[in-house]
Amino acid sequence: MVLAEPGWADEQTDTVVALEDVSLTYNPDQGSNALENINLNLNEGEFVCLLGPSGCGKSTLLKIIAGFIAPSAGNVVMDGEPIKGADWHRGVVFQQPPLYPWLTTRENIQFGLRMRKIPENESRKLTEEYLKKVGLQEFGQSKPYELSGGMKQRVAIARALVNKPRVLLMDEPFGALDALTREQMQSLLRNIWWESRCTILFITHDVDEALAMGTRVLVMSRRPGRIVKEFKTAFTYAISGENSNRVRYTTLFLQAREEILELINQQEFSYNI
Repeated sequence: MVLAEPGWADEQTDTVVALEDVSLTYNPDQGSNALENINLNLNEGEFVCLLGPSGCGKSTLLKIIAGFIAPSAGNVVMDGEPIKGADWHRGVVFQQPPLYPWLTTRENIQFGLRMRKIPENESRKLTEEYLKKVGLQEFGQSKPYELSGGMKQRVAIARALVNKPRVLLMDEPFGALDALTREQMQSLLRNIWWESRCTILFITHDVDEALAMGTRVLVMSRRPGRIVKEFKTAFTYAISGENSNRVRYTTLFLQAREEILELINQQEFSYNI
């Protein structure tokens, strides 16, 4: 289903990550299926938001794409090659940023570059570039305990992006933030995505956030998780800091929000009965 302002064009782009008939069973003897028959392409430069009932397997799907766990069945490939483990080409940002408490902001961001043995001059240059992108130049020498929740998440985003991954995987990265900080982080991420054109898979429970950020919104069923509907959207292209609320209250946005909420509630209801 397409939900877009008039004149929006659906660009044809190359597939970066492809999942074919992916399923995951945690306990084969008990038939504990987490995911079932997932078919999904993540295309170059997309911002894909993933919604669904609690426990439907959203985070599990992200971990499979990240290479943290292997599926029980099906194929997962990136640029035509099977995903067999974690890789810097796929950056990951979690809800609680796992920063190293003994390292400064600058050192946390630079950590992955040093592990990859990037030359020190280039490593420092990239670190300073991403410190600036996330607005933390003044906090480069601060330790994580000296930072607010929003600042910590900025460090986590910078640490993932400084490696210039093909895909950025984000598991409810703004879920623990207050409303104002959350909106600021959405704006920051949107601007970074516009500039970098990195492919993003973004898990959220917030329908408004998904519609305001994504170029495609996917809704999953209750466990075992399946993708039950796809919405192509373009609201993110129309949103700036000054007109965010205007876009969110348009008829098209509200109609999309209502349809997605109804679909998710149907999944919750079917589980409870």
